Amino acid sequence: MSYATVDLTPTPEDKFTFGLWTVGWQARDPFGDPTREPMDPVLAAEKLGELGAYGVTLHDDDLLSPLLTGDEREAAISRFEKAVDAAGLKIPMITTNLFTHPVFKDGAFTSNSRDVRRYALAKVRRNLDLAARFGATTYVLWGGREGSESDAAKDVRAALDRYAEGLDALCDYIVSQGYDIRLAIEPKPNEPRGDILLPTIGHALGLIDRLQHSEMVGLNPEVGHEQMAGLNMVHGVAQALWAGKLFHIDLNGQRGPKYDQDLVFGHGDLLNAFFLVDLLETSGYAGMRHFDYKPARTEDSEGVWRSAAANMSTYLMLKQRAAEFRADPDVQAAMTAAGVDSLRQPTLNPGETVADLPAITEVDVEGLVRGYPFVNINELAIEHLMGFRG
Repeated sequence: MSYATVDLTPTPEDKFTFGLWTVGWQARDPFGDPTREPMDPVLAAEKLGELGAYGVTLHDDDLLSPLLTGDEREAAISRFEKAVDAAGLKIPMITTNLFTHPVFKDGAFTSNSRDVRRYALAKVRRNLDLAARFGATTYVLWGGREGSESDAAKDVRAALDRYAEGLDALCDYIVSQGYDIRLAIEPKPNEPRGDILLPTIGHALGLIDRLQHSEMVGLNPEVGHEQMAGLNMVHGVAQALWAGKLFHIDLNGQRGPKYDQDLVFGHGDLLNAFFLVDLLETSGYAGMRHFDYKPARTEDSEGVWRSAAANMSTYLMLKQRAAEFRADPDVQAAMTAAGVDSLRQPTLNPGETVADLPAITEVDVEGLVRGYPFVNINELAIEHLMGFRG
């Protein structure tokens, strides 16, 4: 098949979703004022529907002022629901803004202020009710302010106690209300705090294991966040899948361990993006492909939607090329030569123990030394990416 003939039109089966905060980003940064006007959430839903997205996601504050109550709040919610329905979209995930307002300057669930912690839980509680109304089954929690700039400022052990307490309390509330919702922790190493608690997939998995409702809590890893820590997103996602904890995923682009760039997916480490798509498409992952990117500050309103479409088309191109890569006889032969498939074979025979292994003096160690042609596999992947195969 020629790659040029691949249909890049998104379908609902692709499960592509975008946050209101992505396409609606006004492009304000620490050094500059916004370059775009605020976006009506209804317009965002309409345009995403036209582009072929599956769904839209949101923070509570993306849609509603926290102070909005009564009829005004209900009118805003209903207006958005009608727009989402008219656009043929779903709302599979929502989250809560626990980082913008100054009250969260020292965190939300782990603030040194008990009153702030209580307010944060109440804010999430109200938004869980909204998530249930929208039919969202995943609730992401990004602890962007849960951290410190000084090691003397935070008793980390106590902070983790409070983090766990908060998650346990929210799970209790979900169960008490009979909601079909799971929580997904989003790790990030830094920015806006100097050091954020639960900075990586591994840290978050360690906390989840200690929770009272650990079965209800999983992960929402983000490409840029793992790469900011200098880590391999593919390895991290593979471990999340291995643990049964990949509840959601944020796709974007990042170029090395710098500030959080939120580039279009694939517009960073393209080879890692290729292998990430390969993993998602071959692992049985059935969740959303959520694009947590920001249209560049340089883009006008037209560029916002062009960049949104680029996320989906890039994913579909990588999906096709990954399928061709897996079907390539040369790739299959190279993987066999490198022993990739043999890793699935248990090291010990049925009923065998370590005590049954031969003494190392009885092993021909030199005879075990061999080559592993991994570079060849990587080169074949690049040839597929560059369009020289297929």
